Amino acid sequence: MSRSNYDGRSHGFHVLCRVAEVKVVDQEIVSVTFWPEDPVAACAGAARTCYQSHCQQSEEAFLRRLIKQGHESVIEHAGMTVRLITDRGITHELVRHRLASYSQESTRYCNYTASRFGDGITVIRPTGIAPDSEAAAVIRAACEAADTAYAKLIDMGVSPQIARAVLPTCLKTEIVVTANLREWRHVFSLRCDKAAHPQMCALMRELLRRAWEHLPWAFFDLAARYLTEDDDIRNQPKSDHAPLTFP
Repeated sequence: MSRSNYDGRSHGFHVLCRVAEVKVVDQEIVSVTFWPEDPVAACAGAARTCYQSHCQQSEEAFLRRLIKQGHESVIEHAGMTVRLITDRGITHELVRHRLASYSQESTRYCNYTASRFGDGITVIRPTGIAPDSEAAAVIRAACEAADTAYAKLIDMGVSPQIARAVLPTCLKTEIVVTANLREWRHVFSLRCDKAAHPQMCALMRELLRRAWEHLPWAFFDLAARYLTEDDDIRNQPKSDHAPLTFP
């Protein structure tokens, strides 16, 4: 995607040369961190405090049994922090989960015409649209127009927090999310379902896979429900930039 230059003095659009590209990337899980150092011991220790239980059952088996019985408060003593790259539309949905902490890239303070952002906006490739389709061309044109309008506003002296009004929903954003394991189970139960937005579903299923591989006792039932279904979510077009991969 390219952006056309314009005359900053007259603020009139006219094509001069290709000066920047609207970069297109796939959404990505940048990092996943679990806390505390030993989540099993933390949660099992808290649970045994409730029951004053010191049976021979392993800690993981004990926690699995509690989760099956719906006693999930004990797994709030451990959690997960993730760094994600996705678009603004997906983060608007994600931050509705209130029992979590969020730190997100700010469109108020980030000036996307700056060189550190590649002199233009970056957008997330939409899920379920073939790159060479007519629909993709329409989205590409809209992003180019938004990028040009944003740059024009900045050149006119408009601040980034006001110029952001023209930025697209598919704008790439980075967000750090921290929540306890019980809340993550709630997020996965909603956002991994086929009724969720396809892009959110793809991202959350990959995150669930990673969480399950690290803490199988905490996500065994959700993994069985969502990671064994036959669906098209994992068969989306990938870019050469930052593909979302499924191990």
